[in-house]
Amino acid sequence: MTERQDDKIRRAFAEKDWNDIKASDSWQIFKIMSEFVEGFDKMSKIGPCVSIFGSARTKPDNKYYILAEEIAFKLTQEGYGVITGGGPGIMEAANKGAKRGKGKSVGLNIELPFEQKPNDFIDRDKSIDFHYFFVRKTIFLKYSQGFIGMPGGFGTIDELFESLTLVQTHKIASFPVVLVGRDYWEGLVEWIKEIMHKKESNIHPEDLALFTIVDTADEAVKVIVDFYSKYLLKPNF
Repeated sequence: MTERQDDKIRRAFAEKDWNDIKASDSWQIFKIMSEFVEGFDKMSKIGPCVSIFGSARTKPDNKYYILAEEIAFKLTQEGYGVITGGGPGIMEAANKGAKRGKGKSVGLNIELPFEQKPNDFIDRDKSIDFHYFFVRKTIFLKYSQGFIGMPGGFGTIDELFESLTLVQTHKIASFPVVLVGRDYWEGLVEWIKEIMHKKESNIHPEDLALFTIVDTADEAVKVIVDFYSKYLLKPNF
């Protein structure tokens, strides 16, 4: 643990009276509201988009970086914009592909003490900075017509399961969830099938149909295009 982290924990546990807590919470509400207002205002004008998630640590010579760029490019050729977390790695690759395809390239950046700064391939008028993860995730889900999960870490897994949960519980309309890279995702999917479903019965059999695993850019884009050949494009809630 760093000295900065240790100091942050000490400040969190420092004694505060009830008035201090109330005052801090009240001002925090306004900051949260402002992030929602800016997000809704900018994103409502953008049109149909697909979110592409994945690791910030993926290097440009990695096969998944190259694949993310190709998927984003092909999505723009089908009329979709691309939304990412706005940072490096897979996010940069997807924004780069959208830019190459002359499509809308959106970046929803999060303030972090490491890794994250906006990449150079986001449209200048479509870059939004967030302090709160939950506000950012709401904007992602409200304005995405599909979710493409590239290999990533805890953040990618968090976004994947949040999307699946909202579709499963009918909090948002069903939309395509595509996992790219069988070698990467099959271990997790096997655990979902064998342990979560068969052994513990924690999900229904039909929940296994909420996502699709593919290996190529053409397959990923086809899942999105085929799904919306039957449905009207609109915000999710």
